[in-house]
Amino acid sequence: MLIFASVASAANYRAAMVADMDSGRVLYSEHATDLNYPASLTKIMTLYLTFDALEHGRLHLDDYLIVSNAAANAEPVKLGLPAGSKISVEDAIKAVAVHSANDVARVLAENLKGGKEGNFAALMTRVAREIGLSRTNFENSSGLPNDDHLSTARDIALMSMAVYKHFPQYWKYFGIQTWTYGGKTYTNGNRLLGSYPGCDGMKTGYTNKSKYSLVATARRGGHHLMAVVLGAENKDVRAAVSAKLLDKGFAMIEQNPAPAMIVRDTPVTTPAAPAPQPVAKTNNNYNTQSVNTFAGAYHAATNTAPVVSSGHGGPGVQFGAFSTRDAASRMIATVRNATGTTPVIETAPNGLFRVRAYGLTESAAQSLKNTASANGIDCYVFH
Repeated sequence: MLIFASVASAANYRAAMVADMDSGRVLYSEHATDLNYPASLTKIMTLYLTFDALEHGRLHLDDYLIVSNAAANAEPVKLGLPAGSKISVEDAIKAVAVHSANDVARVLAENLKGGKEGNFAALMTRVAREIGLSRTNFENSSGLPNDDHLSTARDIALMSMAVYKHFPQYWKYFGIQTWTYGGKTYTNGNRLLGSYPGCDGMKTGYTNKSKYSLVATARRGGHHLMAVVLGAENKDVRAAVSAKLLDKGFAMIEQNPAPAMIVRDTPVTTPAAPAPQPVAKTNNNYNTQSVNTFAGAYHAATNTAPVVSSGHGGPGVQFGAFSTRDAASRMIATVRNATGTTPVIETAPNGLFRVRAYGLTESAAQSLKNTASANGIDCYVFH
């Protein structure tokens, strides 16, 4: 793993991870299961639940949300919306994705969960468990400082991949470089957007305790990779380290395209500051899996989707979303051999190909899912 020596000598940071977003293959990891403060990377989950509400029709992009006194008084970074004012759902998404606005994150939280951010944070943690995040606890929707608000590089990678797999139609919001609202233009803090070839997302984070963090994603040569860097000492460091990790990840893919996981457990840097030690209130039963189990957790995160509406009517079963039609066709053959049912390929946003069986009764869909699962096929029932 000497190829990462130049990354290590370039900067200090607390944790890092590089993975293939389509396959879940871990290319490199460093302290990926250590607890850290996620800061505004938290907002990835806030947006995940917002996208889920849009998918189910509980929200619409042109709906307007009311700003409460609590949201208006949120700490910077913020848009500075006055209490009683309104913001559209789409502008709220952009405010969170581009400007990382804490007041707007709270607006979304309160409107999605009965007006109380604490209820929304509990929902965030519950959904995190459902999609495979084993060491994450959320206390608010924004990532503002809280000793019990914790996550890991591994969990953040899984959460980000779940957004990509479950809601590809909304992925575009993470690639917006500038956004104008109320006569003011806001610039995305992700410096790799527009400067790193193929970069299409995703989210920055910072608090005094967390230091500087970044989830950066990029496409190259038919591959979509993600780098997670936590606890960098400054903005320059998180951008430079992320770029180098992505470069090395793409180089490794080209040199060894086989789907084998490569894991480094020995640290190659001295952290910029001691990693946070407090244990979240709800993590007494945390599964302290090593990063070697990431592939299994990846399949849980990217296949355990919320209920997805279908234009075909009635329940159905989804057997995955794939980056190529050939991969989707291979899954069709696998499902047919295992269950006797031949699903179809559905073109999804963001260039993915979903494999789905449509037009089933509730009992038939559940029976098909059970049969497929018994044969080792990850799938879920949608309506």
